[in-house]
Amino acid sequence: MEFIGDASGVLSLLKTLHQTLGEDLPRIKALLDKDDMHGANRLLHQLKGFTPVFCVDSLVELVVSVEHLSKHGESSEVTAAYNQLAPQLEQLRNEVATHLAEHPEV
Repeated sequence: MEFIGDASGVLSLLKTLHQTLGEDLPRIKALLDKDDMHGANRLLHQLKGFTPVFCVDSLVELVVSVEHLSKHGESSEVTAAYNQLAPQLEQLRNEVATHLAEHPEV
């Protein structure tokens, strides 16, 4: 709240996060399936920007790690790391959806 301002601002950002996760998670998977590390890195980099605001430190560290690996790692390593990360991001998306359903003010 300190950085965002008020509850309305938080809900607005949560809507953006929910939409971003819903769109980007399948895109990242598709890019990795095509071995497009540059494209996957671009989307992972964007997710890295959201995580410190909304996620626990362990998830932030995992996103940072996978994003970094996508710059320098082999595609098989990146895909394996993302496959561990993706379920946690999907869980986050579900938690955000639940919160938004309970607080439809914005």
